[in-house]
Amino acid sequence: MLKGFKEFILRGNVVDMAVGIVIGAAFGTVVTALVKDFLTPFIAAIVAAPNFSGLTFTLNGSQFMYGDLLNALISFLILAIAVYFFVVLPINKLTETFHKAPPVEPPKTKACPQCLSDIPLAATRCAHCTQPV
Repeated sequence: MLKGFKEFILRGNVVDMAVGIVIGAAFGTVVTALVKDFLTPFIAAIVAAPNFSGLTFTLNGSQFMYGDLLNALISFLILAIAVYFFVVLPINKLTETFHKAPPVEPPKTKACPQCLSDIPLAATRCAHCTQPV
């Protein structure tokens, strides 16, 4: 029983997935820090707001902190853009180069217009219904 578990854990795709999750979490932290410490102040300087995380509004005594939501949305968009341009596109290009579609062979037969059976391209008469083609 433990031997099967050991084989499962040491299988390549499980280890690759674990490494991908760890690197993805670290990358998410880096992107969040980039947004929080660099992009948010840069955007805030353009729109004259000191920090998005301080943006709030009050409704019936409840305070809604929509600035944190803006920071999270910017982080998500940057992370999605980075994953698309630095992971998805290169992998798609790489798989295109290795997995080219096989060349399409020209058809060797055609359909008879009368009985719709397959006949050779060079045939002048259908072998099934003797219709001239």
